[in-house]
Amino acid sequence: MYDTGMCEDIVNIDISEAVIRQMQERSAGKRPKMSYVLMDVLQMDFPDAHFQVVLDKGTLDAILTDDEEATLSKVDRMFAEVSRVLQVGGRYLCVSLAQAHVLKKAVEYFSQEGWVVRVHEVAGSGDEQQFVLPVFVYVMTKFKKIPGSAQQILEICPEEQDKPMRMESAERLVEAVRDRQHYALLCSQLSKTPCGEQLSLDLCEKVSGRPRYTLHVVDSPSVKPSRDNRFAIFIIPQGRETEWLFGTEDGRRQLAASAGFGRLVTVALHREQRYEGMASIQAELSGKVMELAPPGLPARQQVPFLSVGGDIGVRTVRHCDSSPLSGEYVVEDVKGDDACYFRRLVFLSNRNVVQSEARLLTPAPPPGQKKRRKDKKKAGPAEPPTAIDKSYLCCEHHKAMVAGLCLLGSPDPVPGSPIAVLVVGLGGGSLPLFIHDYFSQAQVAVVEIDPCMLEVATCWFGFSQGERMQVHVADGLDYVAKLAAEAPAQYDAIMFDVDSKDLTVGMSCPPPAFVEKPFLQKVKTILKPEGVFVLNLVCRDARLKESVLTVLREVFPLLYARRIDGEVNEILFCQPSPEGRRDPTELGARARVLEGALQQPGRPWDSSYVLADMLQAVTII
Repeated sequence: MYDTGMCEDIVNIDISEAVIRQMQERSAGKRPKMSYVLMDVLQMDFPDAHFQVVLDKGTLDAILTDDEEATLSKVDRMFAEVSRVLQVGGRYLCVSLAQAHVLKKAVEYFSQEGWVVRVHEVAGSGDEQQFVLPVFVYVMTKFKKIPGSAQQILEICPEEQDKPMRMESAERLVEAVRDRQHYALLCSQLSKTPCGEQLSLDLCEKVSGRPRYTLHVVDSPSVKPSRDNRFAIFIIPQGRETEWLFGTEDGRRQLAASAGFGRLVTVALHREQRYEGMASIQAELSGKVMELAPPGLPARQQVPFLSVGGDIGVRTVRHCDSSPLSGEYVVEDVKGDDACYFRRLVFLSNRNVVQSEARLLTPAPPPGQKKRRKDKKKAGPAEPPTAIDKSYLCCEHHKAMVAGLCLLGSPDPVPGSPIAVLVVGLGGGSLPLFIHDYFSQAQVAVVEIDPCMLEVATCWFGFSQGERMQVHVADGLDYVAKLAAEAPAQYDAIMFDVDSKDLTVGMSCPPPAFVEKPFLQKVKTILKPEGVFVLNLVCRDARLKESVLTVLREVFPLLYARRIDGEVNEILFCQPSPEGRRDPTELGARARVLEGALQQPGRPWDSSYVLADMLQAVTII
């Protein structure tokens, strides 16, 4: 500071005579205005309001080594002395590694005194330095304490930002610093060794602090490294982050291996944010993602940005709302493969799971309409379709559930046969709607606990009620219990597609109460003897899953299971009598009969999926 001319009136203090003597000798004849004084910072001899700046380079870190009462008392004395010798408007600058207890103590002390507190990150782990952890400077600006005022000004200024970010509490400030430290440790580890497990982190917006990008770091040990395949960034198109390839560890591992890069960073875009295009995203991320580069990557290596089709995809939020039962949710249209558009319902409490999905129909041009002549000007983007394609079941587990109707007791499964179906859980309504439209004699009853979901299904997913389709807004547990007491053996098929709101349980579908033995016995009571109970089971807890299967076997003597490839879902087909047992080959044959019958004149259905495949892969458990 002295040699650069920034400031010459500098007084240095230390409790070590040897240090003072060495520094006096080093500056003798070179820095005549700078002095070195033997003094204890806990009891300084300077008059009040003597200095404009107090600079602490590591002293606080050295004193505050623990949370013992004696240590904290020393720190209080030090802070009191700093405050005493500093003028109003002056600044206490403290260089620190910002351990949590050190930062918390400093922030709480000075903010309670009415000072403005700002924490600057001045050196990150990416710098050419010996430190793994970043270095911070606390800037405490002294103001006169106003009696009765509780206002605190707490700010953090990360290394890459010019403007500080306001924090609402000391706890949030400490948390923000801790995030920076964890990120520095992560970058340090990634720069030295391959990543054994996939790592995930959020990059947040500067102003609001809301997540803007979610990154996953995936290493592929099987890829032989060369100069051009060490590192790449993959931008996941908007709305496709829930797909298996992008939304699961196995999927991302396969993506990295097929891309042929030793380290691949996948980047998911958030629906609450706006993005201008691939070029702007690349410019925004280039500096940050290089901090995640693998060991041995040359400093000026060009890193490719990859995506599907070379763009960032299309996501249009159609509707946002909140339900007392389901919480916040959104209805959005996204562009998938082959330029197809899909409408999705997503609960924001579990934003990585698509609750319901429907394909949108591209409107055909009116008969006789001539094509427009090619214009030199580039055409604007086409409006995405809005009509629902009711012939298409997007969810693989819904296809399997429909295929389960082949288990009904009639010799040949014919869509025109009268059947009574109970569906518990409406969602967007695509499952009951498909059964209603393609099984012409089906009487469909739907039970949905959340009236908001009925409104969403009706307004946004083309669902409607009628003579053969009735929705009952009720708790499925209560509805089934009431039917069991009043009208047993009335349904040919009962389907449960109910999500659990309790994310702490290792089973997200159905809620645990729906697979307890007393309730399942009531389900069996309202099912016809030759009927089928179809359950969508999503359970990541192996022990819990086995206990569910045990209870199901106790209630239903015949149990088939169909795993959904690439998903956690498993569809269980439960029948009340073991006499209806059929092997997978016979089930496949019945499914082919049903497929042919579903191709009704004037009402085509999407045959890109095969019901026979769904049933030929079942296992009897």
